[in-house]
Amino acid sequence: MRLRALLTLLLAIPLLNACVDDRAAMDIDGTREHYLALVREQPLFWDKKVNLWLVVSRMPACLRRHSLGAGTENTRVEIWQVPSGAFIAKVGKRMYATESQTCTAWARLDEEPAEGMGELRGVFRVRNGELVFAAETPEASADKDE
Repeated sequence: MRLRALLTLLLAIPLLNACVDDRAAMDIDGTREHYLALVREQPLFWDKKVNLWLVVSRMPACLRRHSLGAGTENTRVEIWQVPSGAFIAKVGKRMYATESQTCTAWARLDEEPAEGMGELRGVFRVRNGELVFAAETPEASADKDE
């Protein structure tokens, strides 16, 4: 009986490895205390759905986790910063606004703000099988314009 339970457990281990559970962060002002992070969780290995969360942190003042809904393992999340300092997370066609002063403001946007999306700060994406944040640099923006 113990051998059967052990074999079942050993056979289940590769299945658990198929689940996604990772995170990547974007520093806001160059410190480890002030950042936005994307968390991806796939609760069921056979389900293609991955739950996406945006963590907003300005420690020690605030830390909050907001749902971005579901995506796939390869869903990209763009981070835009508007002139007021607020952030827009764009997941496909869905957009959410947040801020990092109190970390509590969170709203789904039905359309782009009238004043525009602001400045693209970067994109959370999967690169070589790993979730990373690719910062948008002035050089990268210039390359796109050419």
